[in-house]
Amino acid sequence: DPEQVRRALLEGLRREGTGLLRWSAQATAVRQRMAFLHRELGGAWPDVSDAALLDRADEWLGSELARARGRADLGRVDAGRALARLLPWATGEAARFEELAPERIEVPSGSRVRLDYGADRPVLAVKLQELFGWQEAPRIAGGRVPLLVHLLSPAGRPAAVTADLASFWKDGYRSVRAELRGRYPKHPWPEDATTAEPTRRTNTRRGR
Repeated sequence: DPEQVRRALLEGLRREGTGLLRWSAQATAVRQRMAFLHRELGGAWPDVSDAALLDRADEWLGSELARARGRADLGRVDAGRALARLLPWATGEAARFEELAPERIEVPSGSRVRLDYGADRPVLAVKLQELFGWQEAPRIAGGRVPLLVHLLSPAGRPAAVTADLASFWKDGYRSVRAELRGRYPKHPWPEDATTAEPTRRTNTRRGR
């Protein structure tokens, strides 16, 4: 009986958790972005905690549950795609998902850098030279939340963390420059980073 199978699958999910589903890196990122908007904006943005998802499993996994016949079928369910059903389509807010919780941010160098929503505050991790001239990182969630910027060395290691770029260029950049320019001489380390050209390149001549 398909209805008995559906009930059994729901019971199995509630007992063993959402880990029975397939959570790709993309699906996990979508869930983290939705959790961020629920935390910051609330309202129509749904709770996507395990408890909330299990409580509404029949709603967001409806068609997948209808087709599934056992545990292996649940393991093939694309959780991220199914989660999209919980976005606030009825109010029209779903259309603002990318605006309010963007997957990527364009930085002054032209790179489009992926944000990390895995912590309490969204993180923009990018090489320091790519942000030259940027006085303020974007605020997301309708301007409510400033990004936490992880400024990386040319090797991709954190050199500084700030939510206030203007203050970093004024007070913190000098010590970072003194520490790293000898170690990475092929990369630009201008005295005044606020007027320097942002770049993804080293100082070596083009074509070499």
